[in-house]
Amino acid sequence: MRGKLLFALIATGLTIHSPAQKIYNIEKLGAKGDGQTSNTLVIQQAIDDAHANGGGTIVIPAGKFVTGVIELKSNVIIQLNANASLLGSTKRIDYGPKNASALIVANDQHHIGITGKGTISGQGPDLLKDIYRMLNNGTLEDKEWKTENPWHQTRPEERNRPKIIEFKNCDTITIKGISIKDGLCWVQNYKNCSNIIIDSIRVESNVMWNNDGIDITDCKNVRLTNSFFNADDDGICLKSEERNRRCENIYIANCTIRSSASALKFGTASRGGFKNITIRNIKIYDTYRSAIALESVDGGILEDVDIRNVTATNTGNAIFIRLGHRNRDSVISKLRRVYIGNVKVFVPKDKADKGYPMEGPPPDFRHNIFPSSISGLPGHPVENIVLENIDIIYPGGASKDSAYVPLDSLTSIPNNANAYPEFSMFGELPAWAFYARHITGLTMKNIKLSSQKEDFRSAMLFDDINGLTLRKIQVATGKHLPFLVMNNTKKLMMNTISLPTQDKGAVLITK
Repeated sequence: MRGKLLFALIATGLTIHSPAQKIYNIEKLGAKGDGQTSNTLVIQQAIDDAHANGGGTIVIPAGKFVTGVIELKSNVIIQLNANASLLGSTKRIDYGPKNASALIVANDQHHIGITGKGTISGQGPDLLKDIYRMLNNGTLEDKEWKTENPWHQTRPEERNRPKIIEFKNCDTITIKGISIKDGLCWVQNYKNCSNIIIDSIRVESNVMWNNDGIDITDCKNVRLTNSFFNADDDGICLKSEERNRRCENIYIANCTIRSSASALKFGTASRGGFKNITIRNIKIYDTYRSAIALESVDGGILEDVDIRNVTATNTGNAIFIRLGHRNRDSVISKLRRVYIGNVKVFVPKDKADKGYPMEGPPPDFRHNIFPSSISGLPGHPVENIVLENIDIIYPGGASKDSAYVPLDSLTSIPNNANAYPEFSMFGELPAWAFYARHITGLTMKNIKLSSQKEDFRSAMLFDDINGLTLRKIQVATGKHLPFLVMNNTKKLMMNTISLPTQDKGAVLITK
């Protein structure tokens, strides 16, 4: 009952005030804000004392305060004053001799938070230099840093790169007003936590890959609002790592995202699933992969998702919805009851994150611009998807010399059931705007699709759909027929379809 009452307060935007507690100013306790002195012991002692005395606020005043790993405890808030910087140590050993701890950790705690107008910096560039120093002299073990991955990159393992914030199994968390920057791994991860308010934060982290702006992992009752993310990996990412847990009752609104991966992403980890997710008023720009990526590929259940009012400018893909089967057991994922409405996306010809640090790695095969896609598996369809009021502008200019899949070769398009889910995972596709396959119940209403240059592919292709409703579909540009292709599609309903021409062959329906 307590959790439900708390989330009801969170959902209305009310602030929950705690009784007055003692203030612990770290500078008055001996900390030095000179950007060099390690203040780990002073800060940790202040946290411990506040916790022992029933709670308190740890004040970081103006200055540059270096610290190693600190552990936040119940009823304790860290407050970063204006012009205050909490700087992570640039010595890799300060995060542990083997697996790197996050800079600020909390485990099994309650009523904790980080607030204020100051900044937390992981000091990623300088910390990375020390990591490479240890790797080169053999004092840090790492199996991957000299191994080139499929994208022709090398990097230290994630376990050797510290996160900035990691809270596990905690309840009643407030993160508000702060800036976070220059991490080397996931900037912040909230795992198995409940009743979280994250508001008006700013995240800028472009130092290394695997650098998600925020990861919400198997959490319940979360409100993330009014925040900015600029990350070299996914911007806002929901994950589910345990089969008996899931992300549930999540509200995300009024955020701006720039990413060298995907902006809004559920997955890739999706063992338990995602339920009751509401997203409103999101602005996305210069994002390499998908504006919206919904993925259930590890045996979990993704259901009851409502996304509205998303504007994405200069973004590589609009919508990617994928049900797959990466997990090694026999449990098949489910993906159902998703509504996406009021979305406007501009897809550029050139790489959307070109010029940013640590650009997203491009596919290593020739291709034309990828369409949005919704795809399940044979016998395991995506279920009950509604797309409404969608406007996507594509660059066009596709060439058969780059790649070509004829319409009589649909069966050659791989399902890639166990592949990493990504909008490029099927290779070249015979549609320039939407590709949909293995779905039960797909409704598309008031959809406008346009291409700046001619594209030889069909605008929309539907394959193995049981229950397809198309209402007020406008393909604004194009000369090549057919514009719409329905293959093996049952229970088809169409009305108010506007195509560049109504000539015979504009719509192709095959068994």
